[in-house]
Amino acid sequence: MALDIRRLLKTHEVNDPDYAMRQLKGKPKKESWKDKKERKQAMQEAREQVTTVVLPTLAVLILLIVLFVYVATRPGAVQ
Repeated sequence: MALDIRRLLKTHEVNDPDYAMRQLKGKPKKESWKDKKERKQAMQEAREQVTTVVLPTLAVLILLIVLFVYVATRPGAVQ
């Protein structure tokens, strides 16, 4: 039975190209310089999106709310 398990593990290693890169669950993978660079770049892009997407969207929403309140509360036409 031990030979069958060894054979199974050996065929698994040969058939799986990512076998050498696998980590055990629960153990953190050490971050490489490439991963760190990609993470920092993603954070920079997220910061840029805040100024180019989120803030203008919030400004438009606030403007619509103010406009709605103004139209809903203005006095009627004087006759």
